[in-house]
Amino acid sequence: MQALQLDAINQSAAVRDIPTPTPAAGEILVKLHAAALNHRDVWIQKGQYAGLRLPCTLGADGAGEVAAHGPGVPADAPTVGSRVLINPGLRWGDNPRAQAKDFVVLGMPDPGTFAEYITLPARYIRPLPAHLSFEQGAALPLGGLTAYRAAFTRAQVQPGERVLVTGVGGGVALLAAQFCAARGAEVWVTSSSDEKLARAQALGAKGGINYNADNWVKTLVQQADGPFDVIIDSAAGAPFNSLLDAAVPGGRIVFYGGTLGTIPQLPPAKVFWKQLSILGSTMGTEQDFEDMLQLVTEKSIIPVVDEVFPLAEGEAALRRLDAGAQFGKVVLKISE
Repeated sequence: MQALQLDAINQSAAVRDIPTPTPAAGEILVKLHAAALNHRDVWIQKGQYAGLRLPCTLGADGAGEVAAHGPGVPADAPTVGSRVLINPGLRWGDNPRAQAKDFVVLGMPDPGTFAEYITLPARYIRPLPAHLSFEQGAALPLGGLTAYRAAFTRAQVQPGERVLVTGVGGGVALLAAQFCAARGAEVWVTSSSDEKLARAQALGAKGGINYNADNWVKTLVQQADGPFDVIIDSAAGAPFNSLLDAAVPGGRIVFYGGTLGTIPQLPPAKVFWKQLSILGSTMGTEQDFEDMLQLVTEKSIIPVVDEVFPLAEGEAALRRLDAGAQFGKVVLKISE
């Protein structure tokens, strides 16, 4: 089979022929039709990810169809030929509050989804919602799981609450905005791109602001008729302190990433005097994944696909994501 592999950091990913895996006991062989990129893939390529083990087949997100069962697969597992997607969070553990030490994300060190076939334990193979194409399905798992846990398991977003999602345009942020709007929250967004703000509003956001504007927090709070019950962030860094001013007293700020680095000189009085809760969130449990799929199915939510590349152009897809110009998920089409 063909797979997109990375041999060493700061090198181009290359497509090569490798052996097709055989499902072991309790495993399912999936023929992948589409796989989606995450910034994690770019960070691995740049050596900016902990515990690197190279070479590896990249990719955490994938959708396809069941090709074969290994021995001992549970009776309720998806049948051969059925459309499925993959839960990329492996070995979470028994504590729903936090992942176990051996928790990993698919695609390094375990072989990932940028390949024609993959084998995984049956528990990580779930039915693809009927209203989604393979490309749309591939755009859902990691981003959807991360967004769902951040918004609902951690921040406990409720219908009618005012929610701010920062950095809309990225896959997780877009899904968080879509999920919160679908649950009846009033969603506002930020971006450095006015075009992305307009596109987010077309997907259900009530409004937004360019965070490069002067006094953007004050202006946005005025536009929204008040500060925010919940703020969902992925950047951290120096701008994080502005989020403290954007939150209501007793508000919740949840972040699932730190693309802008360390938060400098966090003013403690703004946190304790406003009774703020600052919450970290990473990926999610298998129950979070099931609950996310139920929401997507009930509300017919469609993940936003930015651009689709053939597997042979995987390196170009990585550069598209690295450039930060995307709106939604960059996807690889692996087979028909």
